[in-house]
Amino acid sequence: MLLRYYTSLVFLASTAFADLKITTPSGVAVGPVIVTWAESNVQPLISSLAGCQVFLMAGGNNDANSEQLAAASTTASAKTVTLTIPPSGPSNAPNAYYIKIISAGTTSGQVENFSARFSIAGMQGAWAAPAAEADWKTISGTAGPATVNSVGQSDPAANPGAAPGAAQGSYGVPYLQQQGLTRYAPMQPKPGSTITATNTAPLIPPFAWSIATSFLPIPSIVTTSTQPVTYSASTSMENTASPVAQPSDDMAKFMARWKD
Repeated sequence: MLLRYYTSLVFLASTAFADLKITTPSGVAVGPVIVTWAESNVQPLISSLAGCQVFLMAGGNNDANSEQLAAASTTASAKTVTLTIPPSGPSNAPNAYYIKIISAGTTSGQVENFSARFSIAGMQGAWAAPAAEADWKTISGTAGPATVNSVGQSDPAANPGAAPGAAQGSYGVPYLQQQGLTRYAPMQPKPGSTITATNTAPLIPPFAWSIATSFLPIPSIVTTSTQPVTYSASTSMENTASPVAQPSDDMAKFMARWKD
């Protein structure tokens, strides 16, 4: 399914075609905006998708270098979510903005859909990432990044021979190979019902670090997006243990003085 998006309020609804088609008319401004999407009848269908994350991005067509300005989470079947556009995005940047939606498959994989480009009035900030600005300066027209679809493909964690990122899009790229203001973390593995593992090695190898001896520079990473969970698990369990009796020693008597 290639999601078709249209927005109400700030983004005016428009005609969508068989492929991903999002129009973003003039007049878009900072503040809340309702992002809406519909079934395009192209695989994977909305019924085969679970949770989704919606982002407002700024940059070129290399999405890994783009800046993330706003985010919201919902389910693909909801077909609508509200984003609040902050005024901190780069000003005087025509067609620098686009909507990105990452939807997780109900079984495995995900699909990343992107809107067409648009401008936003009322932005008062500057580019936070030189790479995002450089990518934006190379674009022509209003086409956004290309769709990335891996729904139904195997999980790289279960298939070590698979190429990194092949089945999880941005979430499958090793952390140290990622660039841009937004970094992506893979889905947390589903815990088992019993403990049978004997290999206690970390899932992600440790990397070099050093102790800070002076003030560090402003972080270059703004946020980390974690892949939505597609499995279900029961986490409810009653604690049947009796509560421990309150202490009655001198410390307990001392603390009792401060009850009022």
